[in-house]
Amino acid sequence: MSTGPISEQRPADAIAGFLAALSVLGSAIGLTYRPARLIPFAILLAVIAAAMGGRHSRLVASAVVIGGVCFVVGMAVAVITNHPVF
Repeated sequence: MSTGPISEQRPADAIAGFLAALSVLGSAIGLTYRPARLIPFAILLAVIAAAMGGRHSRLVASAVVIGGVCFVVGMAVAVITNHPVF
């Protein structure tokens, strides 16, 4: 009888996934409201989640990319429309 490898789920995996999801939400909010204040914090959350590692590596990688794109687009929109950046 053959069985697959046993995968242990660590609490750090769940926390990393939660931080990545929170980072995506923070980036989306920062896209419309003060991008220079919110999005760097969201990217920092994504980097912390990447350092934790685990099963959510694709979510963490996409959170970092989404944060970067939201920062560039949010800053451009804020400058073009004369909205406050900070």
